[in-house]
Amino acid sequence: MRLTWDDSEEIGVALSEKYTDLDPLTVRFTDLHRWVTELPGFDDEPKRSSEGILEAIQMAWLEEYQDRGST
Repeated sequence: MRLTWDDSEEIGVALSEKYTDLDPLTVRFTDLHRWVTELPGFDDEPKRSSEGILEAIQMAWLEEYQDRGST
């Protein structure tokens, strides 16, 4: 599957599966950016990201993280 910066939900799921015990709110955007670009299937221009895109990814990841904690 090909991921781009527009796929915040899918990226959030992938990050929650890779970093299962990590609270997304503790992650710096510089690290988040790098981790997204290193995901298998990520195929987009790294410089195309923005603070808003990273926030959307972080919130999608947070939702997955919270759902995992409530089960």
